[in-house]
Amino acid sequence: MRIALRLGLSFVAASLFAGSALAETGDPAPVKDVTFSFEGPFGTYDRAALQRGFQVYKEVCSACHSLNRVAFHALSDPGGPGFTEAQVKAIAAGYKIPAEPNKEGQLFDDKGERLTRPGITADYFPPPFANEQAARTANGGALPPDLSLVAKSRIGGPAYIYSLLTGFGQTVPAGFKVPDGKYYNPYFTGWNIGMPPPLVDGSVTYSDGTTATVAQEAHDVATFLMWAAEPKMEQRKRLGFEVLIFLAVLSSLLYLSYRRVWKDLH
Repeated sequence: MRIALRLGLSFVAASLFAGSALAETGDPAPVKDVTFSFEGPFGTYDRAALQRGFQVYKEVCSACHSLNRVAFHALSDPGGPGFTEAQVKAIAAGYKIPAEPNKEGQLFDDKGERLTRPGITADYFPPPFANEQAARTANGGALPPDLSLVAKSRIGGPAYIYSLLTGFGQTVPAGFKVPDGKYYNPYFTGWNIGMPPPLVDGSVTYSDGTTATVAQEAHDVATFLMWAAEPKMEQRKRLGFEVLIFLAVLSSLLYLSYRRVWKDLH
């Protein structure tokens, strides 16, 4: 009885110590088990999800995060979200792009503001802030990362994005401190993140009528950011499949040729 009691107390102490150590290190939690249509060798992008994800990025994420490596015309390219050229022109025109010098060689107006022009499809998505200092000033010293390649540069990829966006609002572990201006999120390294919860139910009103829950919004924007990081994924998979078929046919022909050439020697 005493031995069992000691073992039980030792187990509890060990568990408490492990929890305390985890709280001190702030190691990120494993990403959530979430399924995406583009997974696997034959996976493809869900066009509706891509368009909804773009809407989430544009109406929520773009206020702080840039998408510097994505051009507007990519939204209508094969393998992309499937917007029409007219839709892309309208999307691009809604952005202000730094203009070239005017006829007088000026880059700024009489108020000291940068001259701009409506975007065109050849332009890239402009950043929300003029420079890094402006970005940090607007975000309490934190620098919001560019999202162009985030789905490929973070361990877990789209599942990490989904987990992070749906990981707010959880109970803070005992002994772990969340400083002022930070938010607890177990999927972020260190657990303290400077970004406030960006999504709530109804953050956007989807044009296709889909109910905009936090989980749906996170799944859609994770899908869109995966496409932004790898816009030619479907083409790559299709090419790989065609190469495998070619190699299979070539191997069969080589084997049959071998049998024909050497048949009289066996």
